[in-house]
Amino acid sequence: MNFLHEAQSWIEPMIMAHGALALFLILYGESFGLPLPGESALIAAALLAAHGDLPIGSVFLAAWGGAVLGDSTGYLIGRWGGRYALRRYGGFFKLTPERLDHLEKTARDRGFLVVFTARFVVVLRQLNGIVAGSVGMPWPHFVLANALGAALWAGLWSFGPYLFTDWFRRFL
Repeated sequence: MNFLHEAQSWIEPMIMAHGALALFLILYGESFGLPLPGESALIAAALLAAHGDLPIGSVFLAAWGGAVLGDSTGYLIGRWGGRYALRRYGGFFKLTPERLDHLEKTARDRGFLVVFTARFVVVLRQLNGIVAGSVGMPWPHFVLANALGAALWAGLWSFGPYLFTDWFRRFL
């Protein structure tokens, strides 16, 4: 819990000092696997926008761009070395060759839906691109699912807190 409190203590000042660029960098890093508080940063930025400290359009674009580019970087990392790592070290995580084959089949059959919805699940959000690249999901399918999922996610967490800040204050 202390880690979460400390993470929260630097997010808002960082975004206040560097604006949407800080949000972009946090979400970019989180989206290719770094343990950063991306969703918390996005909510903080949206609340700052609600107070007039940031333009909400910049918050949304920074969130969407950071998420898409970060996942795409993760995809490239997975594509260039992920399959080898999964084959070589997968046994440490009980990822047998049969399970890896099943994972690859799932990526072929349902990869678009998995990538689209992974943005909304905490650990999947960080590993989404790396796994998709590692199991060989086709790049065009990944990019489209990634861009659409990130747009929905960024829209929800940008415009939701921005539009409903006053409504929540009335009930709290």
